[in-house]
Amino acid sequence: MATVHKISGDFYEDSFALIALHSSMEDHALAYAINLTLNSNFKRTKEDLDVSQSISFPIFEWKDIVNDRDYTLIANSSIKEEKKEQDGLFQFETSFTKYHLIPEYKEVDYLLKIEQDENVVEENIIESILSIPRIVTAYVLDTEQLKSKKNLIF
Repeated sequence: MATVHKISGDFYEDSFALIALHSSMEDHALAYAINLTLNSNFKRTKEDLDVSQSISFPIFEWKDIVNDRDYTLIANSSIKEEKKEQDGLFQFETSFTKYHLIPEYKEVDYLLKIEQDENVVEENIIESILSIPRIVTAYVLDTEQLKSKKNLIF
């Protein structure tokens, strides 16, 4: 009889820190403002993060070679247009459904993922982000407590 080996889902533990951003800015404008503030070089990826066939989230990436970090800026929400057949006055209207990458933090607009050896976020990064005029607040999320952490492994 052959031996069967199973790999646990917890086997792959990616080390990253996560900053929640609250802002009404469009994603490209936010990436531009962060680039000016942090002297970074966020660029939009060619492909979005596809969670399902019809739900995708735009991604901006920057590889900081000097500090050996990978940064990813991603929207926490995606709006999908759906056409539902309905009776009555609004039968030809389109409905919109909002999906969240991290559903337990629905109020968060954007997530800044920092992949590095240690999960410590430097305070100057948050202070710099908070200096952007249209950023309401920014804070570090505890990645160990996230139920939907698997959505951030890409």
